[in-house]
Amino acid sequence: MGFADRRYAPPNRSWRGGSAGPGDWSAVTTIIVANCAVWVACLLAGNDSPLGGWLAMRGDLASHPLEAWRLLTYGFAHDMNSPWHLFLNMLTLWFFGPEVEARIGRNEFFRFWLTAIVVAGLAWLASVQFGRGGQTGLLVGASGAVTATLAVFIWNNPHQELLLWGILPIPAWALGILYFFSDISGAVERRDNVAHIAHIGGAVFGLLYAWRGWNIGDLLEAPAQLLQSRQRFRIFRPEDDPPRPPSRPVSLEDDETLRDAVDKILEKISRSGEASLTTQERDTLTLASRRLKERLR
Repeated sequence: MGFADRRYAPPNRSWRGGSAGPGDWSAVTTIIVANCAVWVACLLAGNDSPLGGWLAMRGDLASHPLEAWRLLTYGFAHDMNSPWHLFLNMLTLWFFGPEVEARIGRNEFFRFWLTAIVVAGLAWLASVQFGRGGQTGLLVGASGAVTATLAVFIWNNPHQELLLWGILPIPAWALGILYFFSDISGAVERRDNVAHIAHIGGAVFGLLYAWRGWNIGDLLEAPAQLLQSRQRFRIFRPEDDPPRPPSRPVSLEDDETLRDAVDKILEKISRSGEASLTTQERDTLTLASRRLKERLR
């Protein structure tokens, strides 16, 4: 197995995007602590406190655009009448989130999680506005983002054996289908107060994210990269300095140069996940692997 086929480092677990160190928290742990802290704060504030209401998503949010923060904050609030809402969401994230974070990187997982909350919330808003005659209501909970995380896990590990209800062994893909059709049935029948549409919106986003190999960090950098590419096109006049020849790629024949290149690639994997590697970077790791094997013969 070559370097390009291995996982080289654990996911980046530091706040500033550097190397992981003792005491650093993963994105999954940070999100769980944040959700639990918000729940405890709302509990201590009491039922008469407006804190929970400020965080929840309004069904008529389109009529109150200045409260757009609710598209994000609702995902950190949970039902105060029962701790099971919070517990089940965080337990599911604890089981499936670490593998997804290891694949895409710590910082990217944060971006993925927050985007999933917004997408799931928008799906619920659309269902409220167009599917229920514009009725109002409140939405709380991270279920949409949890479902998106589960969808990414299942896409990358379809044959992983899981225990349904902790008893029945079932492949991950079967569990995903079971949950998906359960949410569709619940959305059609509207037999409970569960936001099934938010679950479906999160699942669809997660599947698209995994299928298309999206990286939200790269998407956010796209406008700056487009601007830089436009700046590369220039008109050179005789009075201008002649254009410089393009720099040659760094030679990797020297062991020290190769080692430095590998270190930078490993740091990138720790920061953004293995999926962020370019073809050239994978070739560099393969070269390093082959050279190491030749020395060990």
